[in-house]
Amino acid sequence: MDNFEKVEKLRERANVSYEDAKEALEKSNWDILDAMICLERSGKVKQPGASSYTTQSSQKDIDFDFDKKEEKKVGVGELLGRFFSWCGRWLEKGNNNSFCVERNGREVFRMPITVLVLLFLFSAGMVIWLLIIGLFFNMRYRFAGPDVAAVDINKAFDSAADAAESIKNEFSDAVSKNE
Repeated sequence: MDNFEKVEKLRERANVSYEDAKEALEKSNWDILDAMICLERSGKVKQPGASSYTTQSSQKDIDFDFDKKEEKKVGVGELLGRFFSWCGRWLEKGNNNSFCVERNGREVFRMPITVLVLLFLFSAGMVIWLLIIGLFFNMRYRFAGPDVAAVDINKAFDSAADAAESIKNEFSDAVSKNE
């Protein structure tokens, strides 16, 4: 479970704000149980009272399904806040990671992934053709940055560059045979 999911789970269980849940989790080294205790000690969550067991029939209406999520009405402001928070996280990832173009083992240029996405949104056809043409001029592409380690897209870029190189070699061989 990543940190965002932990914050959301604690926020729902403890009925506290996003900031309070995140702060408690950071103080408790991202342990949900310790964070809940931290919130209880700070007075942001009511501590559980004493519990008892009885066989009286008046206790029949108790709901023991603790995994049920309570239906809460979510306001437009909270939905917009969540959306902008999500957009902010993706924008930050896009700015922290880069799209790199290399030629003959030397980096030609580097741009944030956010800029690449915007280029694709406004002129996808042109960008795709430029990338394909670049492959035939010994260009290689890769993504670099802290969030790219688990992505296998760089292997796909290398495969495309190798395929373009073999097509280029086959074409030059065919042309030299015809001469």
